[in-house]
Amino acid sequence: MKERCIVIPAVKKNAVIPDQLVKKLAGVTLMERAIHTARAVAPGEDIVALTDSQEISLICERAGVGFHWNKDLRFTSLDIVAEMRDLLGELARRYEHCVILRASCPLLTWVDVEDAWKKYLEAGADSLVTVKSVRQRIWNVRGDSLESLLDSAGGTDGGEEQFLVESRALIILRLALLRESADATPAPVLSAGHPPVRHPGKVIPYFLNERSIEIQSYQDWWICERLLLRRHVVFVVAGYPAIGMGHVFRALMLAHEITSHKITFVCTRESELAVESIARKEYRIVRQGDEDLADTVLALRPDLVVNDFLNTGTAYMERLRAGGARCVNFEDEGPGAELAQLVVNALYESGQSTERLRCGPDYFCLRDEFVGAARNPLRPETRTVLITFGGTDQRDCSRRVLDIIEPICRAYGIAIRLVAGPGYAHKDAMEAHLRALENPLVSFTWATNVMSRMMEGADLAVCSAGRTVYELAHMRVPGMVLAHHEREARHTFARPRNGFAFMGLMDRVDDVKIRNVFLAMLKQTRRARFWERQNRLDFTANKARVVGLMLGLLDKDGA
Repeated sequence: MKERCIVIPAVKKNAVIPDQLVKKLAGVTLMERAIHTARAVAPGEDIVALTDSQEISLICERAGVGFHWNKDLRFTSLDIVAEMRDLLGELARRYEHCVILRASCPLLTWVDVEDAWKKYLEAGADSLVTVKSVRQRIWNVRGDSLESLLDSAGGTDGGEEQFLVESRALIILRLALLRESADATPAPVLSAGHPPVRHPGKVIPYFLNERSIEIQSYQDWWICERLLLRRHVVFVVAGYPAIGMGHVFRALMLAHEITSHKITFVCTRESELAVESIARKEYRIVRQGDEDLADTVLALRPDLVVNDFLNTGTAYMERLRAGGARCVNFEDEGPGAELAQLVVNALYESGQSTERLRCGPDYFCLRDEFVGAARNPLRPETRTVLITFGGTDQRDCSRRVLDIIEPICRAYGIAIRLVAGPGYAHKDAMEAHLRALENPLVSFTWATNVMSRMMEGADLAVCSAGRTVYELAHMRVPGMVLAHHEREARHTFARPRNGFAFMGLMDRVDDVKIRNVFLAMLKQTRRARFWERQNRLDFTANKARVVGLMLGLLDKDGA
């Protein structure tokens, strides 16, 4: 006797949509999809469809699976085991167990079937039923009104109850139950014409919450089609004090725009700070372990990989390409960039844009919070100065700049907004320093989620040369720019033509120069000239352009 068989009920008369079982959903009919799922876990000789349709019978024949055809077949109850008793009784003579696979639940995968089978065997169960967990408030209907809540007295959840609802995707049954029932004393025949089936002694649930949708309407059909067409987009990011959090912030911003596909973040092994930041947004996160980064990524079976972690290597990119993943790389000047289908280097203006390489400010993506922010008018004098050096500011440039300009601002009555990111390790020391200064015009904000609010009302800024300069330009805030390192110094957008006085590397600029340039920037003529140059810039359409280029790769047939 064989261990198991698979039965696919396929009765067209019971379909809720005309020709539902032979109508293509995401390019494949429901019947073919069910057969493919079954064939992934069992040979064709152990699969049988029960149908009233010659068309479905032909599909089964061509797919190499068995079928039982009865043109008068119709199910009249929800008890699928009772409805198929004759066929199951016949199978019980040859198989120990039966897996009933419903074609109307197209999100079920062969992985679910095998996992359910494993749990069924481990539990020593008589039957397994797929279920979904729901929390609902249950009302009692009396006449034409809702009179009272059922089972809600004293509840802490406002009358909400948790229920397990059967998902008619999968049933696993020990067929010996049918043999035992047949050997028992005959029971009265039910009104539907079927003798009762003895209930299994041990029934276990298999939770199928995300993939439990059963097609019972055109709306269900539409939802399932959208879900089946989803692809897997994996963002690979790095974020730690030495390199800052710019990669993470950009990746999160782009991920928020992708709602039609599955999103996973992979963080490099040293990126604990990135993990903490992304976890707050509740995306799925995988952190690289001892294995190569390519192994971590490919284990997720991505369709599109978005690399945002400085320069990529050739070996890494070759692995991704060989694994069938399309790749988009951001700010990548490494040797692996040549193997990416799309490279977006918005912060580097030296290259010439091509179909594959997109360079310059036309590809800088502005966060949504800035689109709705109030851009600054040109005010007659400087009243507020913003100091910000990115998400980590490892060398505490903020403290140095503050000490240089604070006496000037105190003398002129200028307010200072000091803003540090979540990776700023000097928070406690800065707070103590500000208490010692006793300057009520200085405010300190740490790990804000609304940077645009910090820029609203600012007349001048002192910052690093990352993406902040683009956001300042959008908000019409002229600034002084000090680069953290050589790579950042090559971000040539931060120049006078765009409203910024670029001063070079922080380590190579002395305090006297910072003070003198700051005093020069306070002059209305220079600030007005810089403001006018920023007023000509517009980044608002860039994000949609970049996301369109990224997702466009999923529609291309070739790599």
